[in-house]
Amino acid sequence: MSFVLQASDLEPPGGLFDFNATLPLMVLQFLGLIVILNLLFYRPVSHILDEREEYIRNSLTTASAYLVKADELTRQYEYELAESRKNAQNIIKTAQQEAQILVSDKIKEAQKETDKLLDSAYQQLNIQKEEALKSLEVQVERLSNEIKVKLLGN
Repeated sequence: MSFVLQASDLEPPGGLFDFNATLPLMVLQFLGLIVILNLLFYRPVSHILDEREEYIRNSLTTASAYLVKADELTRQYEYELAESRKNAQNIIKTAQQEAQILVSDKIKEAQKETDKLLDSAYQQLNIQKEEALKSLEVQVERLSNEIKVKLLGN
């Protein structure tokens, strides 16, 4: 009797793939592990991923809504700015026309005043001319009388 064990004595018949009671136990362990991992890990992780996906989707929807609103406000402000510019140009044009009318009225008024002053000066000159002529006539008549008296009188 020998007490030396050989490797062939320890291996059961069938070799590496032995189908005995351990195979169903391993299948049950594997299925149990799958259930436990599903409950403890996969379900919470997938829930977190779903929440994150919903948050991202909501953020994108909100951002799109804000972008549309910003574009609409930009168009509205650009339209209002264009209208304001048109109104400002119309106001400036109206003010220029009013100023032009005011200036031309002032020029006409100054022209009329100048004409009045010229007429007044012309009338004054005519009066002075007539007075000077009368004065000259009187002097001429007096001088002619003196000449006449001197010529005839002596």
